[in-house]
Amino acid sequence: MRNLAKLLIWVAGISPLGFACAPSPAVGGGGAGAGGSGAAAGTLGGIASGGRAVGGAPAGGAGASTSGGEAGSPAGSGGVAAVAGTGNGGASAGSGNGGGGGASGGTGGATACAGATTLKDAGSCTNRLIGVALTNRHLDEPEFAAAALQFNYVTPEDEMKWDVTEPQQGTFTFAEGDAIVEFAEANGMKVKGHTLVWHNQLPSWLDALNEAQLRAALKAHIEGVMAHYAGRVIAWDVVNEAFDDDGSLRSSIWSQKLGQSFIEDAFRFARAADPNVKLYYNDYDIESAYAKADSVYEMVKDFKQRGVPIDGVGMQMHTRTTDEDPPVPELIVNLDRLLALGVEVVLSEMDVRYCADGTDEKQKKRFHDIVAACVARSGCGAITIWGITDRYSFLNDRTDLQCAGSLPPRPLLWNDDYQKKPSFDGVMDALLGR
Repeated sequence: MRNLAKLLIWVAGISPLGFACAPSPAVGGGGAGAGGSGAAAGTLGGIASGGRAVGGAPAGGAGASTSGGEAGSPAGSGGVAAVAGTGNGGASAGSGNGGGGGASGGTGGATACAGATTLKDAGSCTNRLIGVALTNRHLDEPEFAAAALQFNYVTPEDEMKWDVTEPQQGTFTFAEGDAIVEFAEANGMKVKGHTLVWHNQLPSWLDALNEAQLRAALKAHIEGVMAHYAGRVIAWDVVNEAFDDDGSLRSSIWSQKLGQSFIEDAFRFARAADPNVKLYYNDYDIESAYAKADSVYEMVKDFKQRGVPIDGVGMQMHTRTTDEDPPVPELIVNLDRLLALGVEVVLSEMDVRYCADGTDEKQKKRFHDIVAACVARSGCGAITIWGITDRYSFLNDRTDLQCAGSLPPRPLLWNDDYQKKPSFDGVMDALLGR
């Protein structure tokens, strides 16, 4: 982000990485305290990274709060307290013995939040970005575009992947991604880039490269794409799905030619390319008690110990109406242990597909319970739904993931005719603490 823009954002009271502050009806500007262990809580429960607090107050100290207000909900792992719309604004949070989150607060913010009619407004009550995956193919549909305005955070489904952005070596094409970013900017939405390094949707020219050439191409691609979107994207999924289901490193062109070091290299290249964005590792099935979740946890722990730049983990959260993959208690365990490492966690690709016994009410409850687990932890800073209408869900073409027999997956918040489903109300209720 450009220095001037960064300064203006700080003056306006918004975190430097672009996350919106709490609604204004609560009195006071609201600050954030940082706990003695170096994990800082900012307007989005900022995270300490390499001695700096990302999106929050400076790390360190003893839970000092810059301006009044009690946290409105209990702290999650690491003592980070979620922000609720308190009467005096602001939030104090601590880590270890550095401070704590209270359960009390004034009524000004609560009143404002009770009147929220959009998902983004409900999310702002606890300083969360509420996101959606968008694709250019449907932005010209008025109903699609109108539903998108429920959100304030956008992830392009395909428009920033390697085969789109660099189809020939050294030749970058950004028109597809630019269209998504321009839509977001025109509607006051933030953008997360997705994704810089993945084993799918790669151009064929990579196959002919040797080890040294492939590493150089990785660096050049990250630099080229991130330079183009500098100041317009607040976060990146740097590496996507690098581990297999059994927790081993996934076999791909990256692991075969570069070994596991490609993950670390990608994060270091990304931080050098843009020091102002958040850098995430993104994967599926890391929410449950699986070997993959353990592998990702150990990788993040190692990165934090060695100073490899990583700001957060995206739990994709493609799940089902039954309480499995993940059971909510297992999700909470994985959320808490990652947060305790000093990284943010986001729910990055959420949908809830029907199984054979799926019902609207089961789907509503599943959305509610998972979102509520995130809302209870300020370090869980964003929730992204992977699409708008059931009509266009990627799951419609994935029979291996439907688990519903002859039934369509119907995994999203709007039905085929753009009618809000009970699942929409489940998400809204969770965001508002109901």
